[in-house]
Amino acid sequence: MSERAAPFYCPYCGDENLRPSEEGHGAWECGACNRAFRLKFLGLLAQGIERPDTGGDRI
Repeated sequence: MSERAAPFYCPYCGDENLRPSEEGHGAWECGACNRAFRLKFLGLLAQGIERPDTGGDRI
């Protein structure tokens, strides 16, 4: 199984100073804003997402 891609930016401050956290899989720390967060893949959407700006077209 391949590794997941790392996040490029902190979801809180937008900085790129990220490092893996010792808290476990999917946990990251931002050196710029001193926050820790966890990323988790929930799954694929069955039907896709409806876009209201295009009259209900799916992406």
